Amino acid sequence: MALDISGGRKNTAINHSDYVVFEEMLSNAVDAYLIRKNRDTAAPQFRVSIQIAIDADLLGTDFEVQVICTDNGAGFGDEEVKAFVTKDSTYKDRLQILGIGKCKGAGRIQFFHHFKRLSIESVYTQGGNKFKRSLLVDDSTAEIAENSFLIEAAPTQEQLTSFKLQGRRAAPVSAEQGAEQIPIPEVFAAAAVATHLYTSMLQRLIILKTLVGDFKIEVTTTYQGAAETDVIQASDLPLPVGAPTEVSLQCFHGRDPRVGPTLSVTRYSFEESAFPNFQHEVALCANSAVVQQITKRYLKNANARKRPTAGRFELLLVESPLLEEKVNQQRDGFDIPGNCTDSSTLSEEFSLEDIVDSLEDLVFQIITPSDFDKEGLVTGTEQQFGITRQMIEGTNVKIHYGDTEENIARRVLKKLQEEIVGDTSKLFKIKDELRALDPTSDDFRAKVGELSWKYASSIKKMDMTNLSQLVVRRSAMIEVLRMAVDGLLICQEKSPGERNENEKIIHNIFFPMGKDSTETAEHDIWLLNEEYQYFEYISSDKPLKLIKWDDTSTLFDADIDESLEQLFAFNNNAHGYKRPDIAVFTKEGAAIIIEFKAPDVAIQDHVADLAQYARLLAAKSNGRLKKFYGYLIGCKIDPSRMMPEFKRFPNGKGFFNTAQLVDYETDRRYGELYSEVLLYEHFIERAAMRLRVYKDKLKVQLD
Repeated sequence: MALDISGGRKNTAINHSDYVVFEEMLSNAVDAYLIRKNRDTAAPQFRVSIQIAIDADLLGTDFEVQVICTDNGAGFGDEEVKAFVTKDSTYKDRLQILGIGKCKGAGRIQFFHHFKRLSIESVYTQGGNKFKRSLLVDDSTAEIAENSFLIEAAPTQEQLTSFKLQGRRAAPVSAEQGAEQIPIPEVFAAAAVATHLYTSMLQRLIILKTLVGDFKIEVTTTYQGAAETDVIQASDLPLPVGAPTEVSLQCFHGRDPRVGPTLSVTRYSFEESAFPNFQHEVALCANSAVVQQITKRYLKNANARKRPTAGRFELLLVESPLLEEKVNQQRDGFDIPGNCTDSSTLSEEFSLEDIVDSLEDLVFQIITPSDFDKEGLVTGTEQQFGITRQMIEGTNVKIHYGDTEENIARRVLKKLQEEIVGDTSKLFKIKDELRALDPTSDDFRAKVGELSWKYASSIKKMDMTNLSQLVVRRSAMIEVLRMAVDGLLICQEKSPGERNENEKIIHNIFFPMGKDSTETAEHDIWLLNEEYQYFEYISSDKPLKLIKWDDTSTLFDADIDESLEQLFAFNNNAHGYKRPDIAVFTKEGAAIIIEFKAPDVAIQDHVADLAQYARLLAAKSNGRLKKFYGYLIGCKIDPSRMMPEFKRFPNGKGFFNTAQLVDYETDRRYGELYSEVLLYEHFIERAAMRLRVYKDKLKVQLD
C-alpha cells in the first residue's frame, strides 16, 4: 500500500480555502484523540497547539508560512499508518466512533496542494511500549508507503503527534477570493484562523465536548517578532437554540412537485458584543463538519451578512442524509447539480437550488431584522426599474432582507422571460393540435378556447415586460433632456472661453448626429411626436447629398448642402454655424426640421425660416419630399408677435399651424408644412404626458 502524491494532486481537486489545511489537521487531531480515548478511558484532556510562523521579504510582498500542529491523540501506530497511506481507507469507519463520518482519505492531499514540504513526528503506544515514527516528504517524494516512516523507541517521550508544513505554494485562487484578496498576515493571524475553525468545526467540537468534556485548542501566530494567541475551549461552545428544525426538501421545477430527504437545521446564536467579527452564516454539513457555506444565496450584500439581527449573529447548520451521501471528495462541496431545469425530461436528482429554496422561509424568519422595510424595496424597484408590485406578485418573486432593487428586477424579468418562452412553446403545441381537430366537433371549440386564454395570458406577460423597460428608458431620457436644457449635465460644465455645445448635446438626445438608421437603431425622436418613432428610415445631420432615395439614386440635387449653408448664414448672420437639425425619412417622403434657438432669441421672429428651409428641401428633392414637420424651440416667445395663421394649443402652451408650401413665382405646390413654436418646457411636458399613459397602464409611479 502506498499514497501516490503526484497522482493525488492530479486527480484530487484543490480546495481553494487557505484554511483547509487547518481544518484537516484539527479534524485528524479530533479523530486521533477519540481513537485514543476509546482505547484508554484515562487519557489526559484533549489539547491541540497550532503554531504559525510568517516571514516576509524586504519588500513585504512575498511571504513564507510555516505551520506546526501538535495533538495528544493516538499517534501513528501500525493501523494509523495503514490508514494514512491508503487514500480510500475505511479504517476509521470500522471504529464506529461518534463524530467521525465516512472517510475517503482525500483530505491529506490538500497538504500537498498548499505546501511543498510535510514532516511528521509521532509518539504512540503499542503493546505497552512507546515508539516514535518520523516522516519527511517534499516535492521529490513520489509516494508514501508504510516503510517511508522511520521508527525508533521513545520510552520517555510524551505521546504527541506533530504535523509540520513548510514552503507554501502560491495556489490559484477561486473567483471569490480574487474579488477580495486579503493580505497573508491577516489570513494567517491567530484570531482569523481560530475564528474560522470555531465556525467551520463547531458541530464536531460540540460533539467532542459531549464525548470528552473539556478540551483546549490553542492557535499562535508569529509575525515580525510579535506573537499573538487565540484559544478555543469547550466552555466557548454555545448551546443550540432549541431542538433542530426539520425542513422538507422539495422541488417545484419539474412537471410535478417532488419531496426528498428531510433537512435538519440546527441554530446557534451569538451575541455581537462577544463575537464582533462574526457574521450570519448558513452552511451545509456532512460528516459533522461544515462543507459548503450558502449564506450568499440569501444575503448577497456583504454588509447585510455582517449586520447583526437584534444584536446577535445567527449560525444555521444544515444536515441531511442526502448531504452525507453526496459530499464530494475534497469535502468543499457536493456532487449535486447547481440548478434544476424546467423540462419534461427532468432527472429525479435534487439540486442545490432545491435545498436553498426549501430553506428560504426558515432562514429569513430567523435573520430578518424587525425594521426591514419591504415596502420601501417594492417602491424603489418600481421607481428605478419600472417593475411593479403586480409584476412581482405575478411572477411569485419573494422579497427578503438583503435584497436590492436591482436583484429583484433581475429575478422578475428572468421569470417573465422564462414564462414567455414556455408559453410560446405551448401555443405552438396547441396550434398543432388545433390543425388536427374536426371543426365540427366539440373538442375543436374547447381547444380554440384554450388557445385564446393561453395567448391572452402570454401577451399580458410580454406587454408587462416590454412596457416596464420602455417606461423606465423613456423616463430616463426625459430627465436627461430636462437637465440638458437647463445646462446641468456634467459634460455642459465649460471653462471660460470654451464653446457651448448645448444644441449638439440636445440633438444627440433625439438622434445621434451624423448617423442614419442603418448605423444605429437607437433614437428618441418620440420626444417630439410618437408617430416619428415608427418611421422606417431616418438620417440626421449627414451631408444631404449623400442620402439615398433608392439603390441607384440620391434624394437631393448635388448642390443641396451649399444652398442650405447660404440660407442658414442669411437667417442666422450672428450665429451662422447654428444650423437647424434636419432628419429625413426617405420611405415616408418626409423631413423634420428642428431649430433650437439661443436663450436670448425671440423665436416668433424666425417662423418664416421653417418655410424657407422646407421649400428648399422640397425643390432640391425634385418633389420626392412632400411632408415637412417644423419645430422652432427656444426660451423666449412674444405671443403678440405671432403670425395670425398660427393657433395656440388648447392648453395654452405653444403654437401650431398647417399650411401649403407654394412657389409664389410659379404657383407650384411643393407640399405641406406642419409647424410648431414651443418653449423647451412645453415639449418636455408633452413627452412626459404621453409617457404617463404607459405608466398608468403599467400602474407604475416613477416621478
